[in-house]
Amino acid sequence: MQLLDGKLTSNTLKDEIALEVTELLANGGKKPHLAAILVGGNGASETYVNAKVKACKKVGFDSTLIRLDSSVSESILLDEVRKINENPLIDGLIVQLPLPKHISETKVTETILPEKDVDGFHPVNLGRMMLNLPSFLPATPAGILELLDRYNIETSGKHCVVIGRSHIVGSPMSILMARNTKVGNCTVTLTHSRTTNLEEITRSADILIVALGKLEFVKACMVKQGAVVVDVGITRVKSATTKSGWKLKGDVAFDEVSKKCSYITPVPGGVGPMTIASLLKNTLQASKQN
Repeated sequence: MQLLDGKLTSNTLKDEIALEVTELLANGGKKPHLAAILVGGNGASETYVNAKVKACKKVGFDSTLIRLDSSVSESILLDEVRKINENPLIDGLIVQLPLPKHISETKVTETILPEKDVDGFHPVNLGRMMLNLPSFLPATPAGILELLDRYNIETSGKHCVVIGRSHIVGSPMSILMARNTKVGNCTVTLTHSRTTNLEEITRSADILIVALGKLEFVKACMVKQGAVVVDVGITRVKSATTKSGWKLKGDVAFDEVSKKCSYITPVPGGVGPMTIASLLKNTLQASKQN
């Protein structure tokens, strides 16, 4: 078994992005600029946004963080999005999810200009992705593709099973793995909560991508010997062995599944860092286009 080390790979990718930024500035270009809007004080969202701001600094980007109270109205949030849309100095915009229940995530996503949608959630970007046209890919699926590519995982002709059908990870992941691209050309099965013969399907997977959001859902009995396993899930559980009193675990029972697979992503240190690196890559692309 070999770890698909997202932390190490993301650092390599960040170094490459930083080098591109240096060259961009040397040729008279401007610094790429990422803006983030954080609504409310959700602990996990706060951690994610701070990590993104820190990553921007590391690669030489400018960043802007706009904090709004959880009681902010939908119209005020949409006005903030429009202001960033109209700001030529800002190349990319992310609105950290989840949002409070009184705000429509769909409305917010559709208000962001597709050319600044570096999260890759706008219908225009998702549609272009579907047609295998140039677009901003959703950051987590794009990070997984990058990770598989850097480890030279053979995907062509393989059976890829995706567990979870969210528009953020599962659904776009299933499309990307089936596309006629270097990391792709899989026969893909997309499974979800209504799939009745799930274990039978997952045991046939050469590549298993799990984005369900259920703690250690995938057990060793569900995994084919020698499979490649990508764990997108992340759950915070209490722990007496850590200083913080908490520990992060995934959707895959790592200790037992790792004994059967050829490659596996750890949690933490797997998909998470790759998501941030992909966001930076999209922002650099947006800056070049602008």
